Amino acid sequence: MPQIRLYGIALSHPVVAVRGMLDVKGLPYRYVELLAGMHPPALLAAGFRGVTVPALKLPDGRRVQGSLAIAQALEEVAPEPSLYPSDPSARRAAHDAEQWGEATLQPVPRRIIRWGLAHRFSQRRWFADVGTPLPAPAVTAVLMSPLAPLFARQVGATEAGLRRDLAQLPGLLDEVDRLLAAGVIGGDPPGAADVQIACSVRMLLATDDVAALVSGRPAEAFARRVIPDYWQIPAALPPGLRPAA
Repeated sequence: MPQIRLYGIALSHPVVAVRGMLDVKGLPYRYVELLAGMHPPALLAAGFRGVTVPALKLPDGRRVQGSLAIAQALEEVAPEPSLYPSDPSARRAAHDAEQWGEATLQPVPRRIIRWGLAHRFSQRRWFADVGTPLPAPAVTAVLMSPLAPLFARQVGATEAGLRRDLAQLPGLLDEVDRLLAAGVIGGDPPGAADVQIACSVRMLLATDDVAALVSGRPAEAFARRVIPDYWQIPAALPPGLRPAA
């Protein structure tokens, strides 16, 4: 019988979110890890129209990309247990939180890490060591050097954009804490909004440059509960950009 197949790359926090959704659903799947930077042609070769992960191939042959679309597809494949509350008003609030997490919060840790990869050879070497199956991380880091600025520009990881992100980050974390206090997220088992938001908070918490902004908040305990493990991301921001706790 055909199995669900999830395509991803190492360190992708939306991929971590989708893996959490599949675990909540109890759906068996095969995870296919692609080589970061070379994943666009691999996805096209696998029959996907887009070049981003997470990418999911369902047993009926349908291909779905993006964590929001994948959550809806999984609800169709296996309605129970649902990733959303049954109460209509709570369901609307969860959908709103999920969309906010994907559109507003999710890009922030992505831009932070891609800025570091574009500007720090040490960061590229670290990424080559933990995020790719290739030998000789130093050589791989050199080969990544022309690609890293391109991938940074794709997500708006400029210095000006990064300064805006870092200025807005405390307010974004306040919103996570507010959603927890309101009971929109934080339930057990976690729903789509939980994993969508927790994956970004967990990545921020694992990033040495900004972890202090998350530490001690309700958002920290929430992210650690939903996503216990994540790669530790070494500091890459210059002192003038690194935010104070």
